Amino acid sequence: MDRDESIGPNKAFKDLAWGLASRGLAVLRFDKVTFAHPDDVQQMTGFTSVDEYVPAAAAGAKFLGEHHAIDHDRIFLLGHSFGGTMAPRVAASEHLFAGIIILAGGAEPLHWSAVRQLRYLASLNPETTDASAAVIETMTKQASVVDSPELSLSTPTGDLPMGVPAAYWLDLRAQDPVAVAKALDCPILILQGGRDYQATVEGDLERWKDGLADRSNVTLRVYPSDNHMFFSGSGTSSPAEYESVHHVDPLVIADIAVWVLTGAVESPADEIQS
Repeated sequence: MDRDESIGPNKAFKDLAWGLASRGLAVLRFDKVTFAHPDDVQQMTGFTSVDEYVPAAAAGAKFLGEHHAIDHDRIFLLGHSFGGTMAPRVAASEHLFAGIIILAGGAEPLHWSAVRQLRYLASLNPETTDASAAVIETMTKQASVVDSPELSLSTPTGDLPMGVPAAYWLDLRAQDPVAVAKALDCPILILQGGRDYQATVEGDLERWKDGLADRSNVTLRVYPSDNHMFFSGSGTSSPAEYESVHHVDPLVIADIAVWVLTGAVESPADEIQS
């Protein structure tokens, strides 16, 4: 993704940046290395999620730490989707952040999340369910390879999900994002859309909630009408929602700003758990 998190005509990170900046919070965004240097990444056989996220996020935090207009003790890290999954790991690798914000971060293993999403998408159109069965079966077999003790650096990329090499999966399966988050001592804000099928309340948010239950400085918030991009809507969520113009739920932006500034979120009690 680029720094705007562009998808169709939508730019969720641009919405967040402008919304937070309008509330007095400086925002630094960056293009992912896989977006900025795709050819270089493809040639890195040992490329992992650490390479994908940590160096750029650390460089950004260090840049802000040297900026005269920034409160150096109040630098927060925000990640969305798999960026949210990786946020605790970035924070653990680089002790530069006053807190982390996880938006729709997956806690379920990525390879099985991909299988679940394929099944969900197949269920949206009964006419194509049978045609999707072979794809789902292939992805399920590939996900099983990731879990296999036989997985090694020599495992063919074609045997693995999404064409991602073995080094990436070996690194990823050795990490539990919830356990990494639990070991942190900084405050954590976790936000989740109620209509999200990519990261779900049941499969992902509940894992964060259960794993961080004994932490007093963790806040969880669900936005019932929002999808994975925190666009508000109704009915069954699908990729078609990304094809028309939407903007990030203003309540999400307001809650992030208030939490960064005060450590709390002003929302209905039945929608927050701490």
